[in-house]
Amino acid sequence: MEYKDYYKILGVDRKASADEIRSTYRKLAMKYHPDKNQGDKKAEDKFKEINEAYQVLSDDAKRAKYDQLGSAYTNFRGRGGNASDFQWDDWFNQNAGQQRGRTYTNVDDPFGGGNINSFSEFFRMMFGEAMRSSARNQAAQGYEQEIQITFDEAYNGTTRQLQSNGKKVNVKIPAGVKTGSKVRVAGAGPERSDLYLVINIQADHRFEQDGSNLTTTSNVNIFTLILGGDADVETPTGKVKLNIPAGTQPEQIFRLAGRGMPHLKDPKTKGDLYVKLKVQVPKYLSTKQRELIEEASKIKF
Repeated sequence: MEYKDYYKILGVDRKASADEIRSTYRKLAMKYHPDKNQGDKKAEDKFKEINEAYQVLSDDAKRAKYDQLGSAYTNFRGRGGNASDFQWDDWFNQNAGQQRGRTYTNVDDPFGGGNINSFSEFFRMMFGEAMRSSARNQAAQGYEQEIQITFDEAYNGTTRQLQSNGKKVNVKIPAGVKTGSKVRVAGAGPERSDLYLVINIQADHRFEQDGSNLTTTSNVNIFTLILGGDADVETPTGKVKLNIPAGTQPEQIFRLAGRGMPHLKDPKTKGDLYVKLKVQVPKYLSTKQRELIEEASKIKF
């Protein structure tokens, strides 16, 4: 049996944090997802491989057991042992007791990852029985599957298509969902159990989200702060003009009521958008501009 180096497959360090593992997996999953590589067998195999690695390294119990095996295997090879001579059965029999009483997360990916039977022999030897037990328990409660959407999709609402029991199902994701929101798809899980899509909203450089409220920044030149004027502000529905009173201070925050995220239960009601002003200081001045500023700097406030 071939040893699977899950850390190498994901391209992360053995001390990588859960966030690092999750972030790396998401990037690879998006790159090799079957929907983006239709007909590409190599991409499909790669997707299954990284999905298998993530199922182990993202679960504390499975990762701990895998690390124990990894240490034993590395020590064996370090003593000059050949990979083909490693006694897999002996190791699994010695450590079987550690598996009792543990429940592992089921791995069934409606977007193409597969179920326990599609994973490698190495994976099934380590987690097969516990996974099947977990699957039976979880079937009664429903299955969860993380799904990524963009900020704009969260604001406007969107749909996703997934495979369910051999059929394509269009799932509506309502406007106003947040990271962690769950969308129930009745009967779409294995054995027609319910499937819950757990929403994860991708970071957007324009906005920071806090519930239904948003925060953004607007670059304003120093003369607008001194004399007053308008500033362009990015909102989820496009740019608007913000009136800046004379004498406004750097980093001052303005509130635009009703320009934030829709409320999930009432999409017509929206949160607020908070705008923080960032000052732009000109790098280059004409001779006349410099003279005027130097003259103004002599005025005592």
